[in-house]
Amino acid sequence: MACIAALFLMASTHAAPAISSEQVPVEELKARVASTNPSDRPHLCIQIAQKQLQETDKLYAASDAEKAQAALTDVVAYSELARDYAIQTHKYQKQAEIAVRGMTRKLTEILHALGHDDQAPVKDAVQRLERVRDDLLSSMFKKGGK
Repeated sequence: MACIAALFLMASTHAAPAISSEQVPVEELKARVASTNPSDRPHLCIQIAQKQLQETDKLYAASDAEKAQAALTDVVAYSELARDYAIQTHKYQKQAEIAVRGMTRKLTEILHALGHDDQAPVKDAVQRLERVRDDLLSSMFKKGGK
């Protein structure tokens, strides 16, 4: 058993370093969506939405509401695309719903930190993400059973 672990450790240290999705620019991820297998698109769209949510948070923290709203638009758009692809392919629905729930929670935190004038786009985004979640949940748990 120790021999197997040692071989695995040696193999992993000599392998080429993998590029994580954290290091890939958002624009490159967006370009990949159209050429990606439809069943992999929900996951890719969620990655884009989450990266854009991080950017939205940073921009609102830096008081750059105009750029933050542009990133926020991507959060909603790619979450909705993820929903559509997940429902269409019946893949990644649960994971998409969980991810969107987390993004909704984060947007609610951002909302509470903003002044009244900057809250409207974030409120709208939260409502749209809640609809995305509802759609995913409805798709997973259809009424009437099997």
